[in-house]
Amino acid sequence: MWSDVRTMNTITRLLLGVLVLVLAQSAYRWFAQQSMFDLRRIHVQGMNGKPLRYVDAATVRSGALPRIRGNFFTVDLNAARTAFETVPWVKQASVRREWPNRLVVLVDEYVALGTWGGQEGRLISVDGLLFTANLDEAEEEGVLPVLEGPDGSAHEVAERFADLRQWLAPLDLTPRELRLSSRYAWTAKLENGIELNLGRTHARDEMKARVDRLASVYPQLASALPGRIATLDLRYPNGLALRPRAQPLPAPVPANTPANAPASAT
Repeated sequence: MWSDVRTMNTITRLLLGVLVLVLAQSAYRWFAQQSMFDLRRIHVQGMNGKPLRYVDAATVRSGALPRIRGNFFTVDLNAARTAFETVPWVKQASVRREWPNRLVVLVDEYVALGTWGGQEGRLISVDGLLFTANLDEAEEEGVLPVLEGPDGSAHEVAERFADLRQWLAPLDLTPRELRLSSRYAWTAKLENGIELNLGRTHARDEMKARVDRLASVYPQLASALPGRIATLDLRYPNGLALRPRAQPLPAPVPANTPANAPASAT
């Protein structure tokens, strides 16, 4: 073999190739470990150019940076994304490198629909996702509606709450609470204090039919009993049941009034 020139040349080229790869890898490791590539800047902005309302860039940096390991070359972008998504109000994050020592983080914030289940700081988003955030921040523009349901029902509860808002709007009624029991019975409370017993149903169309029956008679009921309707039971197929109050309720405070706003004099 040693006298075979072609074989010797082939072996020589292979050894040289291995040597070049080893040297290149060593050079890359040395180059990548230089301090100029340490992550020094993290730029945080809203996805699709949206301004950030609740997520503070400094909070994102301080909350996520201690969990991020590596430099420009070695940082695990998936792990970095996961770290940023643990920051309150961050629904989704996208992370990319920017030469030579910078990360750019695009943040999609949660939009709060209401509180969930009576748990401190537990909120539900408009798309039915549960998250934890500061309630005072969430209620800067007014007290949030109260939503509740069994495990795994958040998305459906959010959808039905949006439906109720739409269906009741022509009657100038606004839902403030919506609860789904473990037996799948729906109960809503309106801004004017009326409680709606919507019954047990899995079907959106069935719930809408019950609200439509309410819409057909509510103006007459409200006119006959101003401020005195306590409960409207909509479970009946051809009508509803009404329970009146002994005394009428005072006019409700508008839902968009901040909790700490002073009452106006009358």
